[in-house]
Formats: sequence, C-alpha cells, structure tokens
Amino acid sequence: MAQDTAREDTPRKTAKKSPEELRSHRWYGVDDLRAFGHRSRALQMGYDHQDFMGKPIIGIINTWSDINPCHAHFRVRVEDVKRGIWQAGGFPIELPAISLSEPFQKPSTMLYRNLLAMETEELLRSYPIDGAVLMGGCDKTTPATVMGAISMNLPFVFMPAGPMMRGHYAGTILGSGSDTWKYWAEREAGNIDAQEWKEIEAGIARSHGTCMTMGTASTMTSITEALGLTLPGASSIPAADAAHPRMASSCGRRIVEMVWDDLKPSDILTRKSVENALYVHNALAGSTNAMIHLVAMARRADVPISLQDFDDYAQKVPVIANLRPSGAWLMEDFHIAGGIRALLKRLEGVLHLDALTVAGISMGEAIADARVYDDDVIRPLDNPISSSGGTAILYGNLAPKGCVMKPPAAEPHLLQHTGPALVFDNYAQMKKAVADPDLDVTADHIMVLRHAGPIGGPGMPEWGMLPIPKKLLKQGVRDMLRISDARMSGTSYGACILHVAPEAAIGGPLAALRTGDMITVDVHNRRIDVALSDAEIADRLKGYVPPPRDYPRGYYKMYTQHIAQADTGCDFDFLEGSGGIPEPEIN
Repeated sequence: MAQDTAREDTPRKTAKKSPEELRSHRWYGVDDLRAFGHRSRALQMGYDHQDFMGKPIIGIINTWSDINPCHAHFRVRVEDVKRGIWQAGGFPIELPAISLSEPFQKPSTMLYRNLLAMETEELLRSYPIDGAVLMGGCDKTTPATVMGAISMNLPFVFMPAGPMMRGHYAGTILGSGSDTWKYWAEREAGNIDAQEWKEIEAGIARSHGTCMTMGTASTMTSITEALGLTLPGASSIPAADAAHPRMASSCGRRIVEMVWDDLKPSDILTRKSVENALYVHNALAGSTNAMIHLVAMARRADVPISLQDFDDYAQKVPVIANLRPSGAWLMEDFHIAGGIRALLKRLEGVLHLDALTVAGISMGEAIADARVYDDDVIRPLDNPISSSGGTAILYGNLAPKGCVMKPPAAEPHLLQHTGPALVFDNYAQMKKAVADPDLDVTADHIMVLRHAGPIGGPGMPEWGMLPIPKKLLKQGVRDMLRISDARMSGTSYGACILHVAPEAAIGGPLAALRTGDMITVDVHNRRIDVALSDAEIADRLKGYVPPPRDYPRGYYKMYTQHIAQADTGCDFDFLEGSGGIPEPEIN
C-alpha cells in the first residue's frame, strides 16, 4: 500500500518556542531563591551565565561503561555530540545511565531493560532537560532508552553505537555470534582444535561497536530509524567509520533545533511509523527479539501492536537484506552497499512515506536520493533471499498466546516436522545432558527448555538456541527443532521456536509437556501442537509446581511481581502507556 509522497502532506510545526517557554527556564530563568541556587551551582562548575541561560538544555543519556565493548567509543563520542550541541546554541549535560553489556551481564540484560527505561525517563524528568540525545546500541540499550524517552515525551534523537568491523580467521571473514555458534559446533564435533579455537577467539571481534551481523543490536537500531527516531542513515554507519563522529555531532545540532520546534516523539510515533518498522524488520530478517522490544516501544506511545502484526507484515515483504545469520554478508558490507537508506528505498512502494522523522522531514524525503550499490547485499524485491518475510508467529495448544521463529535461519526440512519431545526443566540440566555421549536422542527429537521465560529465568535469558547434543554433532547434524520460553541472540540461527507464551513458570502448557510426547511443528500453517487433548493438558497442570521464584527483596522482587509476558512486550504493568506523571515541583 504505497503512500502519498507529496511534501505538503508531511506535518510540520511552524511556531518556535521562546526562551521563556523552555522547560529549563523553570530552573534557571526565574527570579527566586531556588533558581538562584541552580544558577550559582552551575557557576560553581565553571560555567558562565551565557553558557546556559535562555538556551535549550540537552541531556545526553550515555550508556558507556568499562565493561561494555559495544559502547567503548562512547567515552569519546559523547564529546562529538556535545560539540554539535554547542555549535547549535544549546547547553549539553551528560547523564550517565546503566550500561547493559550483552557479552557480560548475567543472567540477562533483558532482566534490566526496564530498569534502564525507568532510569532514562526519570533522569529526563527530574533534571532541567529540554531535549535529549540517547546513546545506545548494545541490544537492550536501544529499546530501553527509547521507551523511557517516549514516556517522558521530550524531543529526542537516538544516536546508534554502530556495528564493529568484520572479524577474520585464517583468511575467512567472521561474524560475531553467528560464527561463534558455528565454530563451537565444529569444535564439539572434533573438527577444530584448541589452538584454532583460540585464534578464532582473537579475530572475531576486532573493534568497538555492536555485533556486525544482523543481530538484535542492528535490528533494533534499524527499527528505530524506521520509526523516524534517528537521523537518516545513522543506524548502519560502522562504529569505527569517520562518518560516525560526524553523525554524532549532527545529532547534537539537530536536537537543539527540535527543542525550538517542540518536535516530540508523540508527533512522530504513529501507527504508520510502527508499520514502517514492521516492514523493515521483515526485509532484514531481523532478530526475534524485536517482537518483544517493538511491542513494548509502541505500547509506550499508545500505538496498538500485537504479535500477529509481525506475521501479517512478514507476508507483505520478502527478505532482501542478504546479511548473516540469514544471509551471507555483514553490516560493514551493508553500509558500503548503501545502508539502511538504500534498503528503505527498495521498500518505498510499501512504506508510509509521509511518516515524520526527527530530521523534521518525511520518510520519503529522507530516502529520496538513496541508492543501492550492491544488488547482492541489498537484493531487489524480485530477487530476495527468501520470498516470505523473516518472521513466523506460531499458535497452538503449546503456545496459546503465540511463539516466534525465524524460518530463513532454519533448515527447510524442519519447517514441517513431527517428533518426540526431549524436555529439560533448567539450563544446567540441559547443558549436562547434551554433553552426554549416551543421551537418548536422534535428529528427529524436538528439544524443549522450559522455566526460562520472563519470570522463570528470571529475565528471559538468551538460552533458546539450545546446543545440538554432542552425539548428534559427531553424526553431522547441525540443526534440529528446539522450543523454549526463553529468547535467543539475534545473531543465532537454526530451527529455534522461542518466547512461548504463556511461559511454563506461570502454568503455561509448556509446563505439562513430558519427554516422549509427540510435537508437531507446521510453520507453513503457523501451528505448534502437542498430541494431547485440552483435558489431558489441564489434568497434568493440576499437579504442576513451578520452581521457587519468591525473591525476598530488591529489583528481582519488583521484576517478578510486575513483568508482562513476551507476547505483550515484557514491560512492567505500571509503565505501559503514555502515563500522565506530573512534572516535578520546584520548591
């Protein structure tokens, strides 16, 4: 459904704010005792009145830390953002926020996504901030900071971290995550020795930046651009590219203009922008994690979206980004081929081109001069890597509220399969079993890991790409059906069915499953069923006792009491929607 691209149809705000209308004026601009204190403390830090008086105060949410390699360059990049803000006549304030580091944080950064969202919202609410630049990229930092900023509804620009450089080993190009799993399987099969594994370890991640495959990081920054929340083309610039600091400074300049224009996320985020994100997600064969994050982001903006939307839009566009783990190339190649703007250009016949962006122009204007420079990396619509989209949502008596799969990343013969269940109640049990050379398993089995969902994990860890049993690896098996209420890394691949809802830990049907039960997966018909009647499932669940998850205190306790299920975005029940939280009083 092509949209009208006429420029006059793009909504514009014409009235400019006056300095007295700035939110920060309440802190700095009035003549009272409290404002005296705010001004004097700014002077204490070495600033002059002309630095901050009557200017937009821009909060920079910086998710840098010493243990986040994806954001290692943020310590420097924040200075590029500040430079742009100063150039445009604004006053930058760096606000460090929790850094969710995918490679290191246990049990899962997903456990803390909502914590970062809360922190972002409250930093922007409680300080004299008129607009914000959000610095993120490592998987959960993108949805988290965007969710918080949407709820606060101040003007903001999202600045993506950018993917790292390509990896390499022995003359072979490596992709982070995807090739980790691939070569680990070969090592477990005895085809790679310890020294070769060590060389792969040293070559797979060669610079700062996020994973250079189309994993969750690049999926979510691409989706954020499709929503209109980044500058055009920002999401595909590699972190080490000289264009990246230039983009960062441009974010700083643009946010100052947005504050004067009062261009807020509520002006940008509509059903049209969300549909653009759905089209882009499927054209990219993006990470399955996007189902959780985009639902949560859209709900913060009061835009209705469901799992079924992902499946519906998967039928409308093919997969045209030939990127690992579903394709052949990496993000650096994608950037050279024209990047996200080129992919959007390929899709302009279906996109809502009149959707507004933070650049102050429509999506159509943002991609008007975009070009594709490599037709293998970004395929034409009539020559895709997969004719159907990158997403399938399955329903059945094992997943009444749905579960997700990435069909292009699976071996085709597994898309319609019936086999016996091999059930594991926790990760440790599964990990021990797959190493057992005498495990009773065949390639026809369907492995099931339960109690790994939002509450069961807790935090829904990336355990869903269950390792192929060592016994089968030695037989040459490299893919088999796997089912879980967990997630998997966006860099993962294989016939993995994830996010089963409701999860086992709250008495979902997965809790009734027993080893040997026959499961049928039919991706073409979007079904996942166990050969049990509803009465049999209900009878088994009567005796089900979930693992204890009664945390006595702290964030875990709050998390398990308020977390939603995967099909509705795993947000906290008290954070969904646009809210109406009052501004802090000045006293």
